[in-house]
Amino acid sequence: MHWIDPDCLPEVKGTVERFLLNPHGEIDGFVMNSETQASILVHTPPHMETGLTRHVKAGDVVSVRGVRPRKADLIAAVAVTTTNGASIMDQGPDHDREHPKLEKREMSAGGTVRLSLFGPKGELRGALLADDTVIRIGPKEAERVGKLLAPNARIAVRGDGVETKHGRVVHAKEIGTCSNDLRPIKQAKPKPKFDQAAHV
Repeated sequence: MHWIDPDCLPEVKGTVERFLLNPHGEIDGFVMNSETQASILVHTPPHMETGLTRHVKAGDVVSVRGVRPRKADLIAAVAVTTTNGASIMDQGPDHDREHPKLEKREMSAGGTVRLSLFGPKGELRGALLADDTVIRIGPKEAERVGKLLAPNARIAVRGDGVETKHGRVVHAKEIGTCSNDLRPIKQAKPKPKFDQAAHV
């Protein structure tokens, strides 16, 4: 059970546009549109996936109760309620839950960033492209290449990824502004210097 009572949190209502995927191909959020705001980013922990896919589909109107981190335009959902009254709550992680056994393959993607994607505490974690491809990058690396993950930026990546009925996700290993400009995301660790004096 989540330590926050969802009834004490503000409620935002909107229409689900599409689900978002993490590098394992699990649903970890969605994009929704309200009457006053387009492209609201909602983060849901992967252990809420079963409830979401059972009760929610694109085009459905839902109410989200959650918290907004200071650093990002994001709702970290604690509860999602559908118009027919189904409530999907964050009951806390299921430690016996395993990642889906999806076949990962080498993938490339490129285009214009539509939305920056964030983790539940507001940490930059990737981008949603205009063609709906999800790009995922570790938080330390994402911070370093943040300009490429900003809305309207041109980006190209290569890495490993999966495709599911909910979309396509690429866990980026190389990144650049175009496919001819790719460089490794993880910086090589400097080799220890050989101290010649110590070996004389």
